[in-house]
Amino acid sequence: MALSQNASTRQQSLQHRHDILEERLRELSSHPSVSDAEIRNLKLQKLRVKEEMETL
Repeated sequence: MALSQNASTRQQSLQHRHDILEERLRELSSHPSVSDAEIRNLKLQKLRVKEEMETL
């Protein structure tokens, strides 16, 4: 039972992180002064979080 609670807590934490990254991407996309590298970095972070969520 503790293992499934830990997995559930981890899933929620990852989803929260994913949502934060998504919001940040939306914010930065509307600013022309943001570098492509910064956007690419955020997208990569978001992808890594999504992949980790899928392994749980």
